[in-house]
Amino acid sequence: MLSCSSLAAARPLGHAFALLAGAWLVLAGAPEVSYAATPLTLDEAWRLAEAANPTLRTAQANQAAAEGQRADTRGLLWNNPQLSAETLRREGRQPGFSQERWREWNAGLSQTFEIAGQQGHRREAADQDLAALQAVLQETHRRVRADIEQRFVRVLALQLRIATEEVALQLVEDAATAVLKRVAAGEDSRLDGNLALVEAERGRNQLAALREQLTEVRAELASALQLAPESLPEVAGELMPSAANYTLDQLLATALGRPQLQALERREAAAASRLGLERASAYPDITVGVTAGREGATEAREKLIGVSLSVPLPLFRRNATGIGKATTELTQAQIERQVAGRDIPAQVRALWLNVESLRARVKRLEANVLASLDQNQQLSTKSYRAGEIGLLQLIVVNRQVLDGRRDLIDARSELRLATVALQAAAGWPAAGGAR
Repeated sequence: MLSCSSLAAARPLGHAFALLAGAWLVLAGAPEVSYAATPLTLDEAWRLAEAANPTLRTAQANQAAAEGQRADTRGLLWNNPQLSAETLRREGRQPGFSQERWREWNAGLSQTFEIAGQQGHRREAADQDLAALQAVLQETHRRVRADIEQRFVRVLALQLRIATEEVALQLVEDAATAVLKRVAAGEDSRLDGNLALVEAERGRNQLAALREQLTEVRAELASALQLAPESLPEVAGELMPSAANYTLDQLLATALGRPQLQALERREAAAASRLGLERASAYPDITVGVTAGREGATEAREKLIGVSLSVPLPLFRRNATGIGKATTELTQAQIERQVAGRDIPAQVRALWLNVESLRARVKRLEANVLASLDQNQQLSTKSYRAGEIGLLQLIVVNRQVLDGRRDLIDARSELRLATVALQAAAGWPAAGGAR
Protein backbone atom coordinates (compact mmCIF):
# COMPACT_ATOMS: atom_id res chain seq x y z
CA MET A 1 0.00 0.00 0.00
CA LEU A 2 1.42 3.36 -1.08
CA SER A 3 1.32 6.36 1.20
CA CYS A 4 -0.58 9.52 0.33
CA SER A 5 2.72 11.35 -0.26
CA SER A 6 3.81 8.66 -2.74
CA LEU A 7 0.58 8.95 -4.66
CA ALA A 8 0.84 12.72 -4.69
CA ALA A 9 4.39 12.56 -6.00
CA ALA A 10 3.33 10.16 -8.75
CA ARG A 11 0.50 12.41 -10.02
CA PRO A 12 2.80 14.65 -12.16
CA LEU A 13 4.26 11.53 -13.70
CA GLY A 14 0.83 10.15 -14.52
CA HIS A 15 -0.14 13.49 -16.02
CA ALA A 16 2.98 13.38 -18.20
CA PHE A 17 2.12 9.86 -19.38
CA ALA A 18 -1.34 11.05 -20.31
CA LEU A 19 0.17 13.93 -22.24
CA LEU A 20 2.47 11.52 -24.08
CA ALA A 21 -0.39 9.19 -24.93
CA GLY A 22 -2.48 12.03 -26.33
CA ALA A 23 0.37 13.34 -28.45
CA TRP A 24 1.14 9.81 -29.66
CA LEU A 25 -2.42 9.29 -30.85
CA VAL A 26 -2.44 12.65 -32.61
CA LEU A 27 0.83 11.88 -34.43
CA ALA A 28 -0.38 8.41 -35.35
CA GLY A 29 -3.70 9.37 -36.88
CA ALA A 30 -3.94 13.09 -37.57
CA PRO A 31 -2.48 15.08 -40.48
CA GLU A 32 0.96 16.50 -39.80
CA VAL A 33 1.30 20.26 -39.50
CA SER A 34 4.24 22.61 -39.16
CA TYR A 35 5.03 25.13 -36.51
CA ALA A 36 4.90 28.47 -38.29
CA ALA A 37 1.76 30.56 -38.78
CA THR A 38 2.45 30.65 -42.53
CA PRO A 39 4.36 27.43 -43.24
CA LEU A 40 5.58 26.48 -46.69
CA THR A 41 3.49 23.91 -48.54
CA LEU A 42 4.82 21.55 -51.19
CA ASP A 43 2.94 23.32 -54.00
CA GLU A 44 4.41 26.65 -52.93
CA ALA A 45 7.89 25.12 -52.83
CA TRP A 46 7.44 23.79 -56.37
CA ARG A 47 6.28 27.20 -57.56
CA LEU A 48 9.30 28.91 -56.03
CA ALA A 49 11.66 26.32 -57.51
CA GLU A 50 10.26 26.74 -61.02
CA ALA A 51 10.93 30.48 -60.77
CA ALA A 52 14.34 30.52 -59.11
CA ASN A 53 16.01 27.09 -58.91
CA PRO A 54 19.60 27.43 -60.26
CA THR A 55 19.63 24.02 -61.97
CA LEU A 56 16.42 24.72 -63.86
CA ARG A 57 17.49 28.23 -64.82
CA THR A 58 20.83 26.96 -66.13
CA ALA A 59 19.08 24.37 -68.30
CA GLN A 60 16.70 27.03 -69.64
CA ALA A 61 19.63 29.34 -70.46
CA ASN A 62 21.10 26.70 -72.79
CA GLN A 63 18.09 26.98 -75.08
CA ALA A 64 19.27 30.29 -76.56
CA ALA A 65 22.46 28.65 -77.88
CA ALA A 66 20.54 25.79 -79.50
CA GLU A 67 18.02 28.15 -81.09
CA GLY A 68 20.83 30.34 -82.42
CA GLN A 69 22.57 27.32 -83.93
CA ARG A 70 19.34 26.27 -85.60
CA ALA A 71 18.73 29.79 -86.95
CA ASP A 72 22.16 29.77 -88.63
CA THR A 73 21.30 26.60 -90.51
CA ARG A 74 18.07 28.06 -91.92
CA GLY A 75 19.93 30.24 -94.42
CA LEU A 76 19.93 29.52 -98.14
CA LEU A 77 23.68 28.85 -98.10
CA TRP A 78 26.09 28.14 -95.25
CA ASN A 79 28.93 30.34 -96.53
CA ASN A 80 28.49 34.07 -96.92
CA PRO A 81 29.39 35.72 -100.25
CA GLN A 82 32.69 37.58 -100.32
CA LEU A 83 33.03 41.05 -101.83
CA SER A 84 36.45 42.36 -102.84
CA ALA A 85 37.59 45.74 -104.23
CA GLU A 86 40.96 47.09 -105.27
CA THR A 87 42.18 50.44 -106.58
CA LEU A 88 45.61 51.36 -107.91
CA ARG A 89 47.31 54.63 -108.82
CA ARG A 90 49.77 54.32 -111.67
CA GLU A 91 52.24 56.78 -113.17
CA GLY A 92 54.02 56.29 -116.48
CA ARG A 93 54.75 57.53 -120.02
CA GLN A 94 53.16 56.22 -123.14
CA PRO A 95 55.18 56.44 -126.38
CA GLY A 96 54.63 59.87 -127.89
CA PHE A 97 52.93 61.22 -124.78
CA SER A 98 54.10 63.14 -121.75
CA GLN A 99 54.28 61.81 -118.20
CA GLU A 100 50.80 60.72 -117.03
CA ARG A 101 49.04 59.47 -113.92
CA TRP A 102 45.93 57.29 -113.89
CA ARG A 103 43.86 55.11 -111.61
CA GLU A 104 42.84 51.51 -112.05
CA TRP A 105 40.20 49.61 -110.11
CA ASN A 106 38.94 46.09 -109.75
CA ALA A 107 35.89 44.69 -107.93
CA GLY A 108 34.76 41.13 -107.45
CA LEU A 109 32.08 38.99 -105.85
CA SER A 110 32.63 35.32 -104.99
CA GLN A 111 30.50 32.61 -103.42
CA THR A 112 31.49 29.21 -102.04
CA PHE A 113 29.06 26.35 -102.67
CA GLU A 114 28.84 23.03 -100.83
CA ILE A 115 28.26 20.19 -103.26
CA ALA A 116 27.77 17.13 -101.02
CA GLY A 117 24.58 17.98 -99.11
CA GLN A 118 26.31 19.41 -96.05
CA GLN A 119 23.55 21.91 -95.40
CA GLY A 120 20.92 19.19 -95.04
CA HIS A 121 23.03 17.30 -92.50
CA ARG A 122 23.73 20.52 -90.64
CA ARG A 123 20.05 21.45 -90.41
CA GLU A 124 19.08 17.97 -89.25
CA ALA A 125 21.74 18.03 -86.53
CA ALA A 126 20.59 21.45 -85.31
CA ASP A 127 16.95 20.33 -85.22
CA GLN A 128 17.84 17.21 -83.25
CA ASP A 129 20.01 19.20 -80.83
CA LEU A 130 17.15 21.59 -80.13
CA ALA A 131 14.69 18.72 -79.64
CA ALA A 132 17.17 17.01 -77.30
CA LEU A 133 17.54 20.20 -75.27
CA GLN A 134 13.77 20.54 -74.95
CA ALA A 135 13.60 16.96 -73.67
CA VAL A 136 16.44 17.74 -71.24
CA LEU A 137 14.44 20.72 -69.97
CA GLN A 138 11.46 18.46 -69.29
CA GLU A 139 13.69 15.94 -67.51
CA THR A 140 15.37 18.70 -65.49
CA HIS A 141 11.97 20.06 -64.52
CA ARG A 142 10.95 16.64 -63.21
CA ARG A 143 14.22 16.14 -61.37
CA VAL A 144 14.00 19.54 -59.72
CA ARG A 145 10.45 18.84 -58.55
CA ALA A 146 11.53 15.46 -57.16
CA ASP A 147 14.55 17.02 -55.45
CA ILE A 148 12.43 19.76 -53.88
CA GLU A 149 9.89 17.22 -52.65
CA GLN A 150 12.61 15.08 -51.08
CA ARG A 151 14.12 18.10 -49.31
CA PHE A 152 10.63 19.09 -48.20
CA VAL A 153 9.97 15.62 -46.77
CA ARG A 154 13.25 15.62 -44.84
CA VAL A 155 12.33 18.92 -43.20
CA LEU A 156 8.83 17.68 -42.41
CA ALA A 157 10.10 14.40 -40.93
CA LEU A 158 12.56 16.19 -38.66
CA GLN A 159 9.86 18.59 -37.51
CA LEU A 160 7.75 15.61 -36.49
CA ARG A 161 10.72 13.94 -34.81
CA ILE A 162 11.35 17.10 -32.81
CA ALA A 163 7.69 17.28 -31.78
CA THR A 164 7.96 13.67 -30.61
CA GLU A 165 11.17 14.33 -28.70
CA GLU A 166 9.69 17.42 -27.05
CA VAL A 167 6.75 15.42 -25.70
CA ALA A 168 9.09 12.66 -24.53
CA LEU A 169 11.42 15.19 -22.91
CA GLN A 170 8.52 16.76 -21.07
CA LEU A 171 7.58 13.33 -19.76
CA VAL A 172 11.13 12.64 -18.60
CA GLU A 173 11.45 16.03 -16.93
CA ASP A 174 8.16 15.54 -15.10
CA ALA A 175 9.32 12.09 -13.99
CA ALA A 176 12.64 13.53 -12.82
CA THR A 177 10.85 16.21 -10.82
CA ALA A 178 8.62 13.62 -9.18
CA VAL A 179 11.57 11.34 -8.38
CA LEU A 180 13.60 14.17 -6.87
CA LYS A 181 10.69 14.97 -4.58
CA ARG A 182 10.53 11.32 -3.54
CA VAL A 183 14.29 11.26 -2.96
CA ALA A 184 14.04 14.38 -0.82
CA ALA A 185 11.27 12.71 1.15
CA GLY A 186 13.41 9.60 1.61
CA GLU A 187 11.04 7.42 -0.40
CA ASP A 188 13.44 6.75 -3.30
CA SER A 189 17.18 6.21 -3.43
CA ARG A 190 19.76 8.65 -4.72
CA LEU A 191 20.39 6.21 -7.58
CA ASP A 192 16.83 6.69 -8.83
CA GLY A 193 17.32 10.45 -8.72
CA ASN A 194 20.55 10.24 -10.69
CA LEU A 195 18.94 7.96 -13.26
CA ALA A 196 16.12 10.45 -13.76
CA LEU A 197 18.55 13.36 -14.16
CA VAL A 198 20.72 11.48 -16.65
CA GLU A 199 17.69 10.42 -18.69
CA ALA A 200 16.43 14.00 -18.80
CA GLU A 201 19.80 15.31 -19.97
CA ARG A 202 20.00 12.62 -22.66
CA GLY A 203 16.61 13.74 -23.90
CA ARG A 204 17.75 17.37 -24.07
CA ASN A 205 20.88 16.37 -25.96
CA GLN A 206 18.88 14.33 -28.47
CA LEU A 207 16.48 17.22 -28.98
CA ALA A 208 19.35 19.66 -29.54
CA ALA A 209 20.95 17.32 -32.10
CA LEU A 210 17.68 17.03 -34.01
CA ARG A 211 17.27 20.79 -34.05
CA GLU A 212 20.77 21.11 -35.51
CA GLN A 213 19.85 18.62 -38.23
CA LEU A 214 16.63 20.51 -38.89
CA THR A 215 18.54 23.76 -39.35
CA GLU A 216 20.80 22.05 -41.87
CA VAL A 217 18.01 20.56 -44.00
CA ARG A 218 16.01 23.79 -43.84
CA ALA A 219 19.06 25.66 -45.13
CA GLU A 220 19.39 23.14 -47.98
CA LEU A 221 15.73 23.63 -48.90
CA ALA A 222 16.13 27.42 -48.79
CA SER A 223 19.16 27.18 -51.08
CA ALA A 224 17.29 25.06 -53.62
CA LEU A 225 14.44 27.59 -53.59
CA GLN A 226 16.86 30.57 -53.60
CA LEU A 227 15.14 32.16 -50.62
CA ALA A 228 16.64 35.06 -48.71
CA PRO A 229 19.87 34.14 -46.85
CA GLU A 230 18.24 34.64 -43.47
CA SER A 231 15.21 32.52 -44.39
CA LEU A 232 14.90 29.00 -42.95
CA PRO A 233 11.49 27.74 -44.05
CA GLU A 234 9.19 25.62 -41.94
CA VAL A 235 6.92 23.28 -43.86
CA ALA A 236 3.47 21.78 -43.50
CA GLY A 237 1.95 18.74 -45.13
CA GLU A 238 1.34 15.01 -45.02
CA LEU A 239 4.31 12.73 -44.42
CA MET A 240 2.61 9.65 -45.81
CA PRO A 241 2.42 9.48 -49.63
CA SER A 242 -0.95 9.27 -51.31
CA ALA A 243 -2.31 5.88 -52.30
CA ALA A 244 -0.70 4.49 -55.44
CA ASN A 245 -2.87 4.83 -58.55
CA TYR A 246 -0.52 2.91 -60.85
CA THR A 247 0.82 -0.57 -61.38
CA LEU A 248 4.34 -1.75 -62.12
CA ASP A 249 3.45 -2.39 -65.76
CA GLN A 250 2.13 1.16 -66.10
CA LEU A 251 5.33 2.57 -64.61
CA LEU A 252 7.50 0.49 -66.93
CA ALA A 253 5.49 1.64 -69.94
CA THR A 254 5.76 5.27 -68.84
CA ALA A 255 9.50 4.91 -68.25
CA LEU A 256 10.02 4.08 -71.94
CA GLY A 257 8.72 7.55 -72.82
CA ARG A 258 10.72 9.36 -70.16
CA PRO A 259 12.23 12.65 -71.41
CA GLN A 260 15.72 11.43 -70.56
CA LEU A 261 15.43 8.58 -73.07
CA GLN A 262 13.95 10.93 -75.66
CA ALA A 263 16.87 13.32 -75.17
CA LEU A 264 19.38 10.49 -75.63
CA GLU A 265 17.64 9.34 -78.80
CA ARG A 266 17.71 12.89 -80.17
CA ARG A 267 21.38 13.25 -79.31
CA GLU A 268 22.14 10.01 -81.12
CA ALA A 269 20.28 11.26 -84.19
CA ALA A 270 22.16 14.58 -84.02
CA ALA A 271 25.47 12.73 -83.75
CA ALA A 272 24.57 10.64 -86.80
CA SER A 273 23.80 13.81 -88.76
CA ARG A 274 27.11 15.36 -87.71
CA LEU A 275 28.92 12.23 -88.89
CA GLY A 276 27.20 12.60 -92.25
CA LEU A 277 28.23 16.26 -92.30
CA GLU A 278 31.87 15.43 -91.63
CA ARG A 279 31.91 12.77 -94.33
CA ALA A 280 30.35 15.17 -96.80
CA SER A 281 32.91 17.80 -95.84
CA ALA A 282 35.61 15.58 -97.32
CA TYR A 283 34.34 16.69 -100.73
CA PRO A 284 35.81 20.05 -101.82
CA ASP A 285 33.71 23.19 -101.93
CA ILE A 286 33.50 25.11 -105.19
CA THR A 287 34.07 28.85 -105.22
CA VAL A 288 32.64 30.87 -108.12
CA GLY A 289 33.60 34.51 -108.60
CA VAL A 290 32.75 37.40 -110.90
CA THR A 291 35.12 40.35 -111.34
CA ALA A 292 34.95 43.69 -113.17
CA GLY A 293 37.44 46.52 -113.49
CA ARG A 294 39.28 49.10 -115.59
CA GLU A 295 42.96 49.13 -116.38
CA GLY A 296 45.34 51.07 -118.56
CA ALA A 297 46.22 54.67 -119.27
CA THR A 298 43.73 57.24 -120.39
CA GLU A 299 44.29 56.73 -124.12
CA ALA A 300 44.40 52.92 -123.77
CA ARG A 301 41.70 52.32 -121.18
CA GLU A 302 40.45 48.73 -120.96
CA LYS A 303 37.27 47.43 -119.37
CA LEU A 304 37.67 43.98 -117.81
CA ILE A 305 34.98 41.42 -116.88
CA GLY A 306 35.94 37.97 -115.65
CA VAL A 307 34.57 34.78 -114.13
CA SER A 308 36.63 32.56 -111.82
CA LEU A 309 36.20 29.03 -110.55
CA SER A 310 38.35 27.49 -107.83
CA VAL A 311 38.30 23.99 -106.37
CA PRO A 312 40.72 22.78 -103.67
CA LEU A 313 42.26 19.43 -104.52
CA PRO A 314 41.74 16.92 -101.65
CA LEU A 315 45.09 15.25 -102.09
CA PHE A 316 46.61 15.45 -98.62
CA ARG A 317 43.77 16.06 -96.17
CA ARG A 318 40.32 14.50 -96.41
CA ASN A 319 38.83 15.50 -93.02
CA ALA A 320 39.81 12.27 -91.29
CA THR A 321 40.02 14.11 -87.96
CA GLY A 322 36.46 15.43 -88.15
CA ILE A 323 35.11 12.06 -89.28
CA GLY A 324 36.91 10.28 -86.44
CA LYS A 325 35.58 12.67 -83.79
CA ALA A 326 32.04 12.44 -85.16
CA THR A 327 32.24 8.64 -85.20
CA THR A 328 33.37 8.63 -81.57
CA GLU A 329 30.54 10.99 -80.61
CA LEU A 330 27.97 8.77 -82.33
CA THR A 331 29.32 5.64 -80.65
CA GLN A 332 29.23 7.28 -77.23
CA ALA A 333 25.66 8.49 -77.82
CA GLN A 334 24.58 4.98 -78.80
CA ILE A 335 26.20 3.51 -75.69
CA GLU A 336 24.53 6.08 -73.42
CA ARG A 337 21.12 5.39 -74.95
CA GLN A 338 21.53 1.62 -74.66
CA VAL A 339 22.70 1.84 -71.05
CA ALA A 340 19.84 4.15 -70.08
CA GLY A 341 17.34 1.94 -71.89
CA ARG A 342 18.48 -0.97 -69.73
CA ASP A 343 19.08 0.85 -66.42
CA ILE A 344 15.87 2.86 -66.20
CA PRO A 345 13.47 -0.15 -66.23
CA ALA A 346 15.78 -1.98 -63.81
CA GLN A 347 15.79 1.04 -61.50
CA VAL A 348 11.99 1.22 -61.64
CA ARG A 349 11.68 -2.46 -60.71
CA ALA A 350 14.12 -2.12 -57.80
CA LEU A 351 12.40 1.00 -56.45
CA TRP A 352 9.01 -0.68 -56.82
CA LEU A 353 10.14 -3.57 -54.61
CA ASN A 354 11.58 -1.09 -52.11
CA VAL A 355 8.34 0.89 -51.96
CA GLU A 356 6.26 -2.25 -51.52
CA SER A 357 8.49 -3.40 -48.67
CA LEU A 358 8.34 0.00 -46.97
CA ARG A 359 4.58 0.17 -47.38
CA ALA A 360 4.23 -3.23 -45.70
CA ARG A 361 6.60 -2.15 -42.93
CA VAL A 362 4.60 1.00 -42.22
CA LYS A 363 1.40 -1.03 -42.20
CA ARG A 364 2.83 -3.48 -39.66
CA LEU A 365 4.07 -0.66 -37.43
CA GLU A 366 0.71 1.04 -37.49
CA ALA A 367 -1.24 -2.17 -36.91
CA ASN A 368 0.94 -3.91 -34.33
CA VAL A 369 3.44 -1.61 -32.68
CA LEU A 370 1.12 1.30 -31.97
CA ALA A 371 -1.39 -0.75 -30.03
CA SER A 372 1.31 -2.57 -28.06
CA LEU A 373 3.12 0.63 -27.15
CA ASP A 374 -0.08 2.27 -25.97
CA GLN A 375 -0.88 -0.78 -23.86
CA ASN A 376 2.64 -0.91 -22.42
CA GLN A 377 2.44 2.75 -21.57
CA GLN A 378 -0.82 2.35 -19.68
CA LEU A 379 0.38 -0.75 -17.84
CA SER A 380 3.69 0.84 -16.85
CA THR A 381 1.90 3.91 -15.54
CA LYS A 382 -0.39 1.81 -13.36
CA SER A 383 2.46 -0.42 -12.21
CA TYR A 384 4.67 2.53 -11.28
CA ARG A 385 1.84 4.14 -9.33
CA ALA A 386 1.24 0.86 -7.54
CA GLY A 387 4.93 0.48 -6.77
CA GLU A 388 5.20 -2.75 -8.77
CA ILE A 389 8.02 -1.45 -10.98
CA GLY A 390 10.82 0.97 -10.32
CA LEU A 391 12.20 3.92 -12.18
CA LEU A 392 14.56 1.78 -14.27
CA GLN A 393 11.70 -0.29 -15.69
CA LEU A 394 9.75 2.90 -16.31
CA ILE A 395 12.67 4.37 -18.26
CA VAL A 396 12.91 1.21 -20.37
CA VAL A 397 9.23 1.43 -21.28
CA ASN A 398 9.56 5.13 -21.99
CA ARG A 399 12.48 4.50 -24.33
CA GLN A 400 10.54 1.77 -26.09
CA VAL A 401 7.62 4.12 -26.65
CA LEU A 402 9.92 6.81 -27.98
CA ASP A 403 11.80 4.37 -30.21
CA GLY A 404 8.52 3.07 -31.60
CA ARG A 405 7.41 6.56 -32.50
CA ARG A 406 10.78 7.26 -34.10
CA ASP A 407 10.55 4.04 -36.11
CA LEU A 408 7.12 4.96 -37.43
CA ILE A 409 8.15 8.48 -38.44
CA ASP A 410 11.33 7.17 -40.06
CA ALA A 411 9.42 4.45 -41.93
CA ARG A 412 6.86 6.94 -43.20
CA SER A 413 9.62 9.29 -44.27
CA GLU A 414 11.53 6.53 -46.06
CA LEU A 415 8.34 5.42 -47.80
CA ARG A 416 7.62 8.95 -49.01
CA LEU A 417 11.19 9.44 -50.25
CA ALA A 418 11.19 6.07 -52.01
CA THR A 419 7.85 6.87 -53.64
CA VAL A 420 9.21 10.17 -54.95
CA ALA A 421 12.28 8.37 -56.33
CA LEU A 422 10.08 5.71 -57.97
CA GLN A 423 7.84 8.24 -59.69
CA ALA A 424 10.86 10.26 -60.83
CA ALA A 425 12.59 7.17 -62.25
CA ALA A 426 9.46 6.15 -64.14
CA GLY A 427 8.62 9.67 -65.31
CA TRP A 428 5.23 9.42 -63.63
CA PRO A 429 2.79 10.96 -64.40
CA ALA A 430 3.28 10.61 -68.13
CA ALA A 431 2.28 14.20 -68.96
CA GLY A 432 3.06 17.30 -66.94
CA GLY A 433 4.83 17.44 -63.66
CA ALA A 434 1.99 17.60 -61.15
CA ARG A 435 1.21 14.64 -58.99
